[in-house]
Amino acid sequence: MFKFSTSVRTAFYTTNAIESLNSSYRKLNRQRSVFPSSQALLKALYLATFEATKKWTVPIRNWGKVRGELSIMYPDRLPA
Repeated sequence: MFKFSTSVRTAFYTTNAIESLNSSYRKLNRQRSVFPSSQALLKALYLATFEATKKWTVPIRNWGKVRGELSIMYPDRLPA
């Protein structure tokens, strides 16, 4: 973790997208715990993901610098 710069570490611990997505999945599970088929579950998860992404409007601070550093460290994982 400490091999990354301060701006990259800040982007890591201030990004709450995963926590937000998990929260929306838990909410979906509380509302409806039984699904008639696996296709119905996948559709519900897709729609929950789609609705959760609408809330992600704040850009990540210093994203250009963070992306540049990550693309240098992991050239195969981030497309140019």
